[in-house]
Amino acid sequence: MGIHVIKMPDLGEGIAEVELVAWHVLPGDRVVEDQALADVMTDKATVEIPSPVVGTVLALGGEVGQVLAVGAELIRIEVAAQEAVSPSPSGGGPGWGQPPQAAQAMQAGQPPSQPSPREGRSERPIASPAVRRRAWELGIDLQQVAASGAGGRIMQADLDAHVAAHGAGMPASVRPAQRDDEERIPVIGLRRRIAQKMQESKRRIPHFTYVEEVDVTELEALRARLNAKWGAQRGHLTLLPLLVRAVVLAVREFPQINARFDDEAGVVTRHGAVHIGIATQTEGGLMVPVLRHAEALDLWASAAEVARLAQAARAGKATRDELTGSTLTLTSLGALGGIVSTPVINHPEVAIVGVNRIVERPVLQGGAVVARQMMNLSSSFDHRVVDGLDAAQFVQALRAYLETPVTLFVE
Repeated sequence: MGIHVIKMPDLGEGIAEVELVAWHVLPGDRVVEDQALADVMTDKATVEIPSPVVGTVLALGGEVGQVLAVGAELIRIEVAAQEAVSPSPSGGGPGWGQPPQAAQAMQAGQPPSQPSPREGRSERPIASPAVRRRAWELGIDLQQVAASGAGGRIMQADLDAHVAAHGAGMPASVRPAQRDDEERIPVIGLRRRIAQKMQESKRRIPHFTYVEEVDVTELEALRARLNAKWGAQRGHLTLLPLLVRAVVLAVREFPQINARFDDEAGVVTRHGAVHIGIATQTEGGLMVPVLRHAEALDLWASAAEVARLAQAARAGKATRDELTGSTLTLTSLGALGGIVSTPVINHPEVAIVGVNRIVERPVLQGGAVVARQMMNLSSSFDHRVVDGLDAAQFVQALRAYLETPVTLFVE
């Protein structure tokens, strides 16, 4: 028998370190070639590290949330003598101690026992607040639920499977009870990247937000007609491709909005290409996949690419290239979009367009009160680069295109 040491591979593009965001194996597990061992993250892109050998996991080289340098030891696997590529060390370093149970089992010539669904998990199960609340309402002890998520995270589907197999527990009491429990949640993985990005943006950029009301009654009517005529053949259009089209046309008139500011070099780069970041909520947090060359896409091509990017982001499969290089960002909370928001600029861009929800309300028009579909645009700008007048004129141009949608198709 021998020891195969897997080191953190060089992922290219000058990456010197990565964050360990999930383990898929535990000490004592039997692994096969190409089986996923761990997930690491760099610049919001998650990379899966596979096993190059068949063997038994001896020890893990770090904890979830730890930052590892390229070349650092990631995991040690015991393999057959002919497969071993690294000699067994005379003494294990920090973090490489073999669990006593596994060592005793191997000395006795017995295979290491496989962990139960709860083994290897921290004393307090890993789950989102929404999952914890639902489990509480169902009277389910999360310690009894088998986890399928990365790093032992309990998902909503795991609760469904537990209820189907065992039923719900005693309903939670409706009487309020005093609580003194606390929950410490490490800020790791995507959540850490988001926190760093938001902090950098707010620290570097003097934001100002401009809000304008837009009558989208005609735009929604046009969208309904387009879907009725071509939706079955080309796919259903949401509001987003029409907003993308309006942004593409508006930045032609105001190129200072479609720009990136290198504040260290003191250089603003205005882009002819319109690479629109689409803020996308995922289970792990907010990601911004990039719709590249929006200026060259028609409505349906834009809609299809936005859907593909959103699906890749939510599945954790978006590539580094798909998550970088945007020149302007669109963000929307959909039906929960509220009345006004103050979106944070995606540094080093200089603007972000925020979309609030559409509401039908009475509007005075030509002396008569009529029902119209109204929507607010809440857009933030980098005041070092974009003057208030330019920002207002840009938003007014967007408003004009959206309120008179026939102009979206006139070059």
